[in-house]
Amino acid sequence: MTGWLDALSRLAASGTPAVLVTVLRAEGSSPREAGAKMVVAADALHGSVGGGHLELTATEIARDLLAGPGAGGAPLQREFPLGPSLGQCCGGAVTLLFELVSPPRWRVALFGAGHVGQALVRLLGDLACQVEWIDERPEAFPPAPPANVRAQVSDAPEEAVARLPAGADLLVMTHSHALDQRIVEAALRRPDLRLVGLIGSRTKRARFLSRLEHRGFPPEALARLTCPIGLPGVGGKRPAEIAIAVAAQLLQLEAASASQVARPASAKAAPVAQTPGQPQPAQARAPDQVPAAPPTK
Repeated sequence: MTGWLDALSRLAASGTPAVLVTVLRAEGSSPREAGAKMVVAADALHGSVGGGHLELTATEIARDLLAGPGAGGAPLQREFPLGPSLGQCCGGAVTLLFELVSPPRWRVALFGAGHVGQALVRLLGDLACQVEWIDERPEAFPPAPPANVRAQVSDAPEEAVARLPAGADLLVMTHSHALDQRIVEAALRRPDLRLVGLIGSRTKRARFLSRLEHRGFPPEALARLTCPIGLPGVGGKRPAEIAIAVAAQLLQLEAASASQVARPASAKAAPVAQTPGQPQPAQARAPDQVPAAPPTK
């Protein structure tokens, strides 16, 4: 039975922490065998480790861990004699392992399920991040996205921007330039997003910046748009190559953020201001938007 695994995937996709309870050992007469699992969230249970007072006690311990995990959230092991103290008369004993499963802090919002989007999702599926994958077309999504990816069909994808957590990385690569524009506008109204990335060429960037300026966006907002996207010198024109460059850029951002958090406050450097309209350090372009020759600066 893998219902517990499906439950963990759903909870992770929704950003809900949980505790995985596993029967490590079962001695004598016991209600469940070694390996049985139960997933405990703050307001839900999935699976079973035996029912009765044993399961009630295990659930209370798990929710105590969720409320304030001790020892930094390290796994906890407890042995339970199945006697009068638990109100169970099995006569055996079980050892339970409690593991706190927290959703990844790194969140990515990917708008667009075209060839590049699908290639990127395959890479992000192996990374410690949660991905919100949004498109207007239900048929564009694969039948089974990776466990850390939540596919969403939306008639108004730009409305999902307001629901993203602070610090999320946002990538725009839809099938429509008009939709790209609406999503970028919504994203640039969120100064707390870590990355606002748009696939395309420097020409596309210039056009978007011009439109955004006419719509009243200030220079500091315009400077936050990263277009083209992708780590410089990585990848090429094929969807998989663009996806590799973008994934590398995301990994670089995540590593820099983790390093900044780990440094003492006195050693952290002030953020470097960017000149409005200055091209960001990224090179990947959509296949149909790559100029025939390298652009001049």
